Amino acid sequence: MDRSRRFLTTLLSIYILHFSLGLNAQGGNVKKMVVIIDPGHGGTDSGAIGRNGIREKEVVLEIAQRILDYNKKILSGKYEIYLTRYGDTLVSLSDRSKLARILKPDLFISLHCNHANNPRARGVEAFVWKPIYARTTSKMEGSISLAYSITRDFEYIGFKNRGVKFANFQVLRETNGFSPSILLEMGFLSNSDEAAYAKTVNGKNALAWIILSSIQKYFGI
Repeated sequence: MDRSRRFLTTLLSIYILHFSLGLNAQGGNVKKMVVIIDPGHGGTDSGAIGRNGIREKEVVLEIAQRILDYNKKILSGKYEIYLTRYGDTLVSLSDRSKLARILKPDLFISLHCNHANNPRARGVEAFVWKPIYARTTSKMEGSISLAYSITRDFEYIGFKNRGVKFANFQVLRETNGFSPSILLEMGFLSNSDEAAYAKTVNGKNALAWIILSSIQKYFGI
């Protein structure tokens, strides 16, 4: 069995175990909302590299891990949250979407950091998948709603809101059929201020909490 298959098998086993325990604890009546957080890149793929040497793959993983921690410690495990990678490993885009097919989450959020040739470029933006000639579905509407909400929420911690955009990214295209899904670009590592912010503990804590708060707002629970 290759690495990617072992990855999916392990995650599926964890999901089955947690789901079973949840049913037992709640008398079989309550199922928690399932969220997949997808830290982009990993392994040999560093993603964007900031002016201060910070690497995108590390930033997004640390933020994803904080989201897990806050959900467990502050929200008492309100949501079932899974990551597409838990360490510095390279997971293919197809395997990331396969995970959504297996777990059928209520939300899928792919975390990234931006980069531009212009060092003054800054701000947060979210991408959703919406084919030009396709009928808008409830999952597309959910994706758009979350994208607008989360980019607005980033304004509270001083980020410029660059808005919501449409793109044919594979990870969005292949997960949209299973859940509302967005790809979030959390500032520019090519911008010295935003790169410095992403490198601090307080910065990563704030980014994680804003995302988790937006998830709460989306579910309304």
